[in-house]
Amino acid sequence: MNDPNHSSFRNNHFQQPDLTDSEYQTIANFVHKESGINLLDGKKELVRARLTKRIGQLQMKNFKQYFQFVINDTTGDELVFLLDALATNLTSFWREPQHFDFMIKTFLPELEAKRRRPGSEGPRLRIWSAACSSGEEPYTIAMVTFDNSPFFANGGDFRILATDLSTKVLNIAKKGQYGPESAKNVPPLSISRFMTKHQSESGGYIWAIKPEVRRIISFRRFNLMDPMPFKGPMDLIFCRNVMIYFDRETITRLVDRFHNLLELGGYLFIGHSESLSGLTHKFQYVAPCIYRRIQK
Repeated sequence: MNDPNHSSFRNNHFQQPDLTDSEYQTIANFVHKESGINLLDGKKELVRARLTKRIGQLQMKNFKQYFQFVINDTTGDELVFLLDALATNLTSFWREPQHFDFMIKTFLPELEAKRRRPGSEGPRLRIWSAACSSGEEPYTIAMVTFDNSPFFANGGDFRILATDLSTKVLNIAKKGQYGPESAKNVPPLSISRFMTKHQSESGGYIWAIKPEVRRIISFRRFNLMDPMPFKGPMDLIFCRNVMIYFDRETITRLVDRFHNLLELGGYLFIGHSESLSGLTHKFQYVAPCIYRRIQK
């Protein structure tokens, strides 16, 4: 493989290649097959802009040559790079707070009631953040649970699986370090309880997630189109603002897989701009963006 870091690649004479409609369609079809992401016609310029730099780094002439490189790369590393480049990762702490309100008012009290039943040894809690991006979502889930459930805060069997297609954002998530702007939505009490302040290399400061929060979260790269590498059951699945990039057939297939993976009575949270309305599915509608498995 060419070395993209060689100085001869970083020159001012690189001529940006044109992305033809045919090349764009080939890339779009490939990305859809590999990741489920539906690149509509309006995304052509985004694809061109995000991949042009990579083509220059590799000293290639055009998109056709780059695409051949991707499909011939037996390591799969360039496919990961391609999907990383085209994935959109927008997230924040406490994003779409109605889901966390539901956890506090409904979901966690249901688990507490289950724990108090005669003969109960206390429930296990398994949550999947299915598109965790840079980690703010799973860390928020952990903080909300610890703040509102003494049982799980004091050693109850609680784990979060956090997955994403992008290795780039997963590396950020695993570090668990965020700047002041990223942490501005974290309530002050949660900051004092779950985060520590450190000086950054730039002379400013960062907020680092404490080890007791990080230890319950497992970060993994996972493509939602791949076979599930885990059996569950999950009590709660967050898959928010991901299905907006999928077509109807892909969404239906994915939602069915979520249903099979959830515990009976478990919940699926989707994004505020998403809905299962008009799809064939087995979930019970609970509230906007919240669905429950009620049948086997």
